[in-house]
Amino acid sequence: MTMIWPNTEPPVAERWRAWPASEVFPARLAGTTPSGARTAYVLAGIAPETPCTRAFHRDTGLHGCLTALRATYVDSTQTFAATAGIAVLTGPPARRDEPRDARPATVRPYTVPGGPAELFGSRQYITGARVSSDDRYVVMTAAGYTDGRPYTKDESATPRLRRVARELAAAIHRRLTG
Repeated sequence: MTMIWPNTEPPVAERWRAWPASEVFPARLAGTTPSGARTAYVLAGIAPETPCTRAFHRDTGLHGCLTALRATYVDSTQTFAATAGIAVLTGPPARRDEPRDARPATVRPYTVPGGPAELFGSRQYITGARVSSDDRYVVMTAAGYTDGRPYTKDESATPRLRRVARELAAAIHRRLTG
């Protein structure tokens, strides 16, 4: 006789609520530096659950957003920081292309005092990314440098950091929906 155990994994739509924060935002994620070398994104801190209007920029088009979950990561060299924001929606997101602007409207950076991300905030984010599918989550990232340099319209850093932003957004989205 074969016994079938019930699936203990929560449905994708409930993972944000059912999983502990450490499962949603793991301590380390594998990644690639802007120059192409292997690195790890290391969790610097997790923000408290936040209303969507405070966690995301106004022009993100997140209709039906219930709540926002955010965490900030730094690369293993502590050169780059990125905040990953998860918008939990009431239904599937409206289709939107990934932002092409140098500094798109995405998640608002979460500054983590007392560590390598303490100088990374709203004035320092340089670029971002957006990843979604037909589920209830949109993951957005805002990336910049950890040394506190403010955003300028200098486009030369954007392609390098855009890879960090895209990679982190995709990794978090895969965890929630995979």
